[in-house]
Amino acid sequence: MKLFKLTAIAMTSMFILSGCTHDSNKHDEMILQEQATLGINWIQQSGEYQALAHQAFNLAKVAFDNAKVTKGKKKAVVVDLDETMVDNSAYAGWQIKNHKAFDSESWTRWVNARQTQAIAGAVEFNNYVNSHKGTMFYVSNRKDSNEKAGTIDDMNKLGFTGVNEQTLLLKKDKSNKSIRFAEIEQQGYEIVLYIGDNLNDFGDEPYHKSNEERRAFVQQNKEKFGKKFIVLPNPNYGDWEGGMDKNYYKGDAKSRIDIRHNAIKAWNGQ
Repeated sequence: MKLFKLTAIAMTSMFILSGCTHDSNKHDEMILQEQATLGINWIQQSGEYQALAHQAFNLAKVAFDNAKVTKGKKKAVVVDLDETMVDNSAYAGWQIKNHKAFDSESWTRWVNARQTQAIAGAVEFNNYVNSHKGTMFYVSNRKDSNEKAGTIDDMNKLGFTGVNEQTLLLKKDKSNKSIRFAEIEQQGYEIVLYIGDNLNDFGDEPYHKSNEERRAFVQQNKEKFGKKFIVLPNPNYGDWEGGMDKNYYKGDAKSRIDIRHNAIKAWNGQ
């Protein structure tokens, strides 16, 4: 009987500790998602965000008009989709209000809900390229298997032209994009302009690299920004986040919170 009582007490303690750990993890996830609130407010509410988007596409139009291609080549522009041409901030808003981490299942449900909106200036620039002797290719890491139909429906509804099986190159296996860039060039196109919200949208060199290496990539290519590379602002997510620490995605919500805080350069108050 004594052994039974001790075993029962031990099991009860284990359940209590397990519950505390679960509650702690939920609290940490809530904090992690809440940290995105101001950035999403800025995207959805500020005129400054829209101004930067228009500025990016105005620059892109000038760069496209000025770009020359090798004789015999066709002119191509490569764009990312999410947070470059289309706005998914409502999905991020759902994450914040429900304290949910990103996961592929909820993301696919969002894509197939067909509620994506256009980034300011994106539709106009897209249609300008396609009507001025250029072809726009959409190279995105949305999944080809179960997110293509929702993507095409949204883009058609929003007024994007030229979205079809040949120009929409979604993820089939690897996230890095250089193979798909090469596929475009093999069809006789010359890519004169890349547009994205992530340095990986311009090539594989910064892919899964530290932020120090990613900044070095920017420094090495600084003359191309505004001319061949156009960047859209995205304070919510990107490979820069994992670039803060090699173990960023290996830990739990608490470890990511700590990495974010430790990465901040701060005045000491003196």
